[in-house]
Amino acid sequence: MKDIKVKVLVVEDEESIRRFITLNLSAAGYLVGDTATGEEALVMLKTFVPKVVVLDLMLPGISGLEVCQKIRETMQETFVIMLTARGQDTDKILGLELGADDYMVKPFNPLELIARVKAVLRRGAGFRDPKEIFNCRDLCLNITASKFSKSNHEIELTPIEFALLRVFMENPGRTLKREEMLNTVWGDDYFGDTKTLDVHIRRLREKIEDNPSQPEYIKTVWGSGYRWQQES
Repeated sequence: MKDIKVKVLVVEDEESIRRFITLNLSAAGYLVGDTATGEEALVMLKTFVPKVVVLDLMLPGISGLEVCQKIRETMQETFVIMLTARGQDTDKILGLELGADDYMVKPFNPLELIARVKAVLRRGAGFRDPKEIFNCRDLCLNITASKFSKSNHEIELTPIEFALLRVFMENPGRTLKREEMLNTVWGDDYFGDTKTLDVHIRRLREKIEDNPSQPEYIKTVWGSGYRWQQES
Protein backbone atom coordinates (compact mmCIF):
# COMPACT_ATOMS: atom_id res chain seq x y z
CA MET A 1 0.00 0.00 0.00
CA LYS A 2 1.40 3.36 -1.02
CA ASP A 3 1.82 6.13 1.52
CA ILE A 4 -0.77 8.88 1.19
CA LYS A 5 0.94 12.13 0.33
CA VAL A 6 0.28 15.19 2.48
CA LYS A 7 -1.58 17.86 0.52
CA VAL A 8 -0.23 21.41 0.40
CA LEU A 9 -1.99 24.30 -1.32
CA VAL A 10 0.16 27.19 -2.56
CA VAL A 11 -1.65 30.52 -3.03
CA GLU A 12 0.68 33.04 -4.68
CA ASP A 13 -0.09 35.49 -7.48
CA GLU A 14 3.49 35.85 -8.76
CA GLU A 15 3.86 32.96 -11.21
CA SER A 16 7.63 32.58 -10.87
CA ILE A 17 7.45 32.38 -7.07
CA ARG A 18 4.43 30.06 -7.16
CA ARG A 19 6.16 27.69 -9.58
CA PHE A 20 9.36 27.81 -7.53
CA ILE A 21 7.53 26.88 -4.33
CA THR A 22 5.43 24.20 -6.02
CA LEU A 23 8.42 22.48 -7.62
CA ASN A 24 10.36 22.37 -4.35
CA LEU A 25 7.44 21.08 -2.29
CA SER A 26 6.66 18.45 -4.93
CA ALA A 27 10.30 17.35 -4.94
CA ALA A 28 10.07 17.01 -1.14
CA GLY A 29 7.23 14.50 -1.55
CA TYR A 30 4.12 16.60 -1.02
CA LEU A 31 1.00 16.57 -3.21
CA VAL A 32 0.81 20.22 -4.22
CA GLY A 33 -2.06 22.26 -5.59
CA ASP A 34 -1.56 25.89 -6.59
CA THR A 35 -3.54 28.96 -7.51
CA ALA A 36 -2.93 32.66 -8.11
CA THR A 37 -5.97 34.25 -6.44
CA GLY A 38 -7.92 34.16 -3.22
CA GLU A 39 -11.13 33.49 -5.11
CA GLU A 40 -9.67 30.39 -6.77
CA ALA A 41 -8.21 29.25 -3.45
CA LEU A 42 -11.60 29.31 -1.73
CA VAL A 43 -13.06 27.22 -4.56
CA MET A 44 -10.17 24.72 -4.49
CA LEU A 45 -10.44 24.28 -0.73
CA LYS A 46 -13.81 22.60 -1.22
CA THR A 47 -12.33 19.70 -3.22
CA PHE A 48 -8.56 19.81 -2.64
CA VAL A 49 -8.48 19.70 1.16
CA PRO A 50 -4.89 20.48 2.21
CA LYS A 51 -3.16 19.89 5.50
CA VAL A 52 -1.03 23.00 4.93
CA VAL A 53 -1.73 26.21 3.01
CA VAL A 54 1.20 28.40 1.94
CA LEU A 55 -0.57 31.73 1.56
CA ASP A 56 0.68 35.06 0.20
CA LEU A 57 -0.96 38.00 1.97
CA MET A 58 -0.78 40.42 -0.97
CA LEU A 59 -3.21 38.83 -3.41
CA PRO A 60 -5.36 40.56 -6.05
CA GLY A 61 -9.08 40.59 -5.28
CA ILE A 62 -9.77 38.65 -2.10
CA SER A 63 -6.71 39.23 0.09
CA GLY A 64 -4.64 36.57 1.78
CA LEU A 65 -5.90 37.86 5.13
CA GLU A 66 -9.49 37.19 4.07
CA VAL A 67 -8.57 33.71 2.81
CA CYS A 68 -6.81 32.99 6.12
CA GLN A 69 -9.90 34.06 8.05
CA LYS A 70 -12.16 31.83 5.92
CA ILE A 71 -9.82 28.86 6.41
CA ARG A 72 -9.78 29.30 10.16
CA GLU A 73 -13.56 29.59 10.35
CA THR A 74 -14.17 26.25 8.62
CA MET A 75 -10.90 24.25 8.64
CA GLN A 76 -9.48 24.19 12.16
CA GLU A 77 -7.13 21.30 11.38
CA THR A 78 -5.45 23.02 8.43
CA PHE A 79 -2.18 24.85 9.03
CA VAL A 80 -1.53 28.23 7.40
CA ILE A 81 1.95 29.56 6.65
CA MET A 82 1.77 33.18 5.51
CA LEU A 83 4.17 34.73 3.02
CA THR A 84 4.88 38.42 3.57
CA ALA A 85 7.20 41.05 2.15
CA ARG A 86 9.77 42.82 4.26
CA GLY A 87 8.32 45.68 6.28
CA GLN A 88 4.80 44.21 6.51
CA ASP A 89 4.93 43.85 10.29
CA THR A 90 1.34 45.01 10.75
CA ASP A 91 0.10 42.42 8.25
CA LYS A 92 2.12 39.68 9.95
CA ILE A 93 0.52 40.41 13.31
CA LEU A 94 -2.96 40.71 11.79
CA GLY A 95 -2.48 37.41 9.96
CA LEU A 96 -1.47 35.67 13.17
CA GLU A 97 -4.45 37.26 14.94
CA LEU A 98 -6.72 35.81 12.25
CA GLY A 99 -5.36 32.33 12.87
CA ALA A 100 -2.25 31.81 10.74
CA ASP A 101 0.19 29.39 12.36
CA ASP A 102 3.45 30.80 11.05
CA TYR A 103 4.88 33.31 8.60
CA MET A 104 7.87 33.67 6.31
CA VAL A 105 9.37 36.82 4.83
CA LYS A 106 10.13 36.86 1.10
CA PRO A 107 12.60 36.14 -0.35
CA PHE A 108 13.38 32.88 1.44
CA ASN A 109 15.32 29.66 1.00
CA PRO A 110 13.06 26.80 -0.22
CA LEU A 111 14.72 24.48 2.30
CA GLU A 112 13.50 26.78 5.07
CA LEU A 113 9.94 26.58 3.74
CA ILE A 114 10.10 22.79 3.65
CA ALA A 115 11.41 22.82 7.22
CA ARG A 116 8.49 25.03 8.27
CA VAL A 117 5.98 22.69 6.62
CA LYS A 118 7.53 19.70 8.39
CA ALA A 119 7.46 21.58 11.69
CA VAL A 120 3.74 22.43 11.54
CA LEU A 121 2.92 18.86 10.58
CA ARG A 122 4.85 17.60 13.61
CA ARG A 123 2.72 19.86 15.78
CA GLY A 124 -0.41 18.37 14.24
CA ALA A 125 0.83 14.90 15.14
CA GLY A 126 0.76 15.94 18.80
CA PHE A 127 2.97 14.93 21.68
CA ARG A 128 3.41 11.41 22.97
CA ASP A 129 2.14 11.35 26.54
CA PRO A 130 0.15 8.72 28.46
CA LYS A 131 -2.18 11.25 30.06
CA GLU A 132 -5.31 11.74 27.97
CA ILE A 133 -7.38 14.33 29.85
CA PHE A 134 -6.34 17.50 31.69
CA ASN A 135 -8.76 19.32 33.97
CA CYS A 136 -8.38 22.72 35.59
CA ARG A 137 -11.35 24.33 37.32
CA ASP A 138 -13.98 24.64 34.55
CA LEU A 139 -11.56 23.74 31.73
CA CYS A 140 -11.14 20.27 30.20
CA LEU A 141 -8.60 19.33 27.54
CA ASN A 142 -9.20 15.88 26.01
CA ILE A 143 -6.05 14.79 24.16
CA THR A 144 -7.46 11.61 22.66
CA ALA A 145 -10.56 13.29 21.26
CA SER A 146 -8.68 16.53 20.37
CA LYS A 147 -11.39 18.53 22.13
CA PHE A 148 -11.41 21.41 24.57
CA SER A 149 -14.35 22.56 26.68
CA LYS A 150 -15.08 25.32 29.15
CA SER A 151 -17.96 24.88 31.57
CA ASN A 152 -19.01 21.84 29.50
CA HIS A 153 -19.23 23.90 26.31
CA GLU A 154 -16.90 22.80 23.54
CA ILE A 155 -14.62 25.51 22.14
CA GLU A 156 -12.71 25.09 18.89
CA LEU A 157 -8.95 25.57 19.08
CA THR A 158 -6.44 25.71 16.25
CA PRO A 159 -3.69 23.04 16.36
CA ILE A 160 -1.25 25.63 17.71
CA GLU A 161 -3.65 26.79 20.40
CA PHE A 162 -4.35 23.18 21.38
CA ALA A 163 -0.61 22.43 21.63
CA LEU A 164 0.06 25.57 23.67
CA LEU A 165 -2.77 24.80 26.08
CA ARG A 166 -1.47 21.28 26.53
CA VAL A 167 2.01 22.56 27.38
CA PHE A 168 0.50 24.92 29.96
CA MET A 169 -1.72 22.28 31.56
CA GLU A 170 1.15 19.80 31.69
CA ASN A 171 3.26 22.32 33.63
CA PRO A 172 1.03 24.02 36.22
CA GLY A 173 2.72 26.69 38.33
CA ARG A 174 5.99 26.60 36.37
CA THR A 175 7.32 29.62 34.52
CA LEU A 176 7.74 28.64 30.88
CA LYS A 177 10.23 30.78 29.00
CA ARG A 178 9.24 31.99 25.55
CA GLU A 179 12.16 30.21 23.88
CA GLU A 180 11.24 26.98 25.66
CA MET A 181 7.66 27.19 24.43
CA LEU A 182 8.76 27.94 20.87
CA ASN A 183 11.03 24.88 20.90
CA THR A 184 8.32 22.66 22.36
CA VAL A 185 5.43 23.72 20.12
CA TRP A 186 7.12 24.98 16.96
CA GLY A 187 10.20 22.70 17.09
CA ASP A 188 13.91 23.20 17.71
CA ASP A 189 14.44 24.22 14.08
CA TYR A 190 11.93 27.08 14.20
CA PHE A 191 13.30 30.21 12.52
CA GLY A 192 10.77 32.76 13.79
CA ASP A 193 10.67 35.05 16.82
CA THR A 194 8.70 35.34 20.05
CA LYS A 195 6.21 37.75 18.46
CA THR A 196 4.45 34.75 16.92
CA LEU A 197 4.13 33.09 20.33
CA ASP A 198 2.75 36.23 21.99
CA VAL A 199 0.03 36.62 19.35
CA HIS A 200 -1.07 32.99 19.76
CA ILE A 201 -1.12 33.39 23.54
CA ARG A 202 -3.35 36.44 23.11
CA ARG A 203 -5.73 34.45 20.89
CA LEU A 204 -5.78 31.56 23.35
CA ARG A 205 -6.60 33.89 26.24
CA GLU A 206 -9.56 35.24 24.29
CA LYS A 207 -10.98 31.72 24.12
CA ILE A 208 -10.35 30.46 27.64
CA GLU A 209 -10.35 33.53 29.90
CA ASP A 210 -13.47 35.31 31.20
CA ASN A 211 -11.53 38.56 31.00
CA PRO A 212 -8.50 38.24 28.67
CA SER A 213 -7.06 41.58 29.87
CA GLN A 214 -6.97 40.19 33.42
CA PRO A 215 -6.18 36.50 32.85
CA GLU A 216 -6.79 33.97 35.59
CA TYR A 217 -5.13 31.01 33.87
CA ILE A 218 -2.28 32.23 31.64
CA LYS A 219 -0.19 34.63 33.67
CA THR A 220 2.54 36.76 32.11
CA VAL A 221 5.92 36.56 33.83
CA TRP A 222 7.48 39.83 32.73
CA GLY A 223 10.86 39.51 31.06
CA SER A 224 10.65 35.72 31.00
CA GLY A 225 7.52 34.06 29.66
CA TYR A 226 4.23 32.67 30.95
CA ARG A 227 2.90 30.58 33.85
CA TRP A 228 -0.24 28.44 34.13
CA GLN A 229 -2.24 29.26 37.27
CA GLN A 230 -3.83 25.97 38.35
CA GLU A 231 -5.74 27.30 41.37
CA SER A 232 -7.85 30.44 41.54
